[in-house]
Amino acid sequence: MMRSGQVGAVKHIFSIAAALALAAGPLRAEPVRVASLSTVMADFARDIGGDRVEVVEIVEPGVDPHAFEPSPGDYRAVAGARILLANGMGFEGYLDKMRQAVAKDGVEVVVAGDVVEPIEAEQACDAHGHDHSHHHHGSLDPHWWHSIGNARLVAAQIRDAFVEADPAGKAEYEANAAKLDGRLAGLAKWVRKQVAQLPKASRVLVTSHDALGYFAKDHGFEVMAVQGISTEEQPSSRRVQELIGEIRGKGVKAIFAENIENPKVLSEITAETGAKPGGVLYADGLGTGNAGTYEGMMRSNVNTIVGALR
Repeated sequence: MMRSGQVGAVKHIFSIAAALALAAGPLRAEPVRVASLSTVMADFARDIGGDRVEVVEIVEPGVDPHAFEPSPGDYRAVAGARILLANGMGFEGYLDKMRQAVAKDGVEVVVAGDVVEPIEAEQACDAHGHDHSHHHHGSLDPHWWHSIGNARLVAAQIRDAFVEADPAGKAEYEANAAKLDGRLAGLAKWVRKQVAQLPKASRVLVTSHDALGYFAKDHGFEVMAVQGISTEEQPSSRRVQELIGEIRGKGVKAIFAENIENPKVLSEITAETGAKPGGVLYADGLGTGNAGTYEGMMRSNVNTIVGALR
């Protein structure tokens, strides 16, 4: 039996514990686990979700998403998530298989292609007119994030998915998403101001592969790509000679490499045309360092493009 002094001490300990619990606030549930096949969507998810979500990047910066094939471990990681973020529009040739594999696990699949405003992909043909579009792609260009308008739509889509999965975090998700949308609106204005420095005749983008169609559409550029919509499409010798002639004819100042894929033929074209190397663009997703966020990647690309073509 406890003596009265001991009882008082125990009560005192419990009252301290209760006070500490109240000060700490209500216990937060485990974070919502989010798997992402898109570096851009992963960045938005971290911004909008804050510490209420845990983001697992299946496709990481620096990996060529056109050539990526998920491992058994990747499938397990997705199966353990509440939400899967994907580009869609044929970008992930394995997406249907992955959907089927994790359907029994109740994973919600959020696909950017469901909300963006798609454009048609340019098809690469060889000297005989045969279409060489990679099997990962259909008739739509999946590189939606190069239009900031599309990026804002996808950020809102992710916000809504988080609210549905975790209603208790609604206010936090909406506040974070509103801040992000404000920054994206400001980014769009900045891009327009930078591009306005270039005369219309200078707005020609010669790139490794055809990934900047959305940017070109928004800002009045013409894209001349060595490869097609996928990095795995190899150009014919006839196409390379045609491209060299077009670059000379238009007096293109610079040719742009990419952080992931730079076909050997790019250096050949640069040498043949006399155009200068324009710098490195992030075409298939985010990079590292300053280009490790969506806003940083867009600023890097625009500064590189305007600086080389001005």
